[in-house]
Amino acid sequence: MKTLITIFFVCLTVVFGFSQTKTNLEDINTTWEKFYTAFETLDYTLMAEIHSEDLVRVSGGKRILDYDTYINNYKAGFERDKAAGQTSTISLRFFERINNDTNASERGIYKLVRNKGTDNEKAYYGQFHVLLKKSKGTWKITMDYDSSEGGTIDEDQYQEAFAIDDFEKFTSN
Repeated sequence: MKTLITIFFVCLTVVFGFSQTKTNLEDINTTWEKFYTAFETLDYTLMAEIHSEDLVRVSGGKRILDYDTYINNYKAGFERDKAAGQTSTISLRFFERINNDTNASERGIYKLVRNKGTDNEKAYYGQFHVLLKKSKGTWKITMDYDSSEGGTIDEDQYQEAFAIDDFEKFTSN
């Protein structure tokens, strides 16, 4: 009987030790909301705010950037887009969201739409993998990898992934 009780508590500890909460996903989505807003408003300061200064950015599967280079690239790009009257919206869908109270790993498909609703509208897709760390109560991106996978990512794969607010697919409680 004592062995059975021990096994039960070990299993319970393992389940609760690895379970994710809706609260963590909602908190992480606060970071993603700022990410969306940065693109919509072309505000690089929001990008700077949501990324850790220890950021490792793997861009397009081809090069590694540090925080300063990454943020300065957004500053220049957003300023160029503003001057040219370009618009951008980005959205994310997920096929993996793993987290505990201090770390998160999120993988999915992004869709970047340039000049939405115009004759020049163009959509771009890619697969991403982001690691986040909770620091002083805020989730910050510490690693960001994306790739178009050789141009093979498209609307179908985007739609197959789960919506950002589809928490049930990723929570165990």
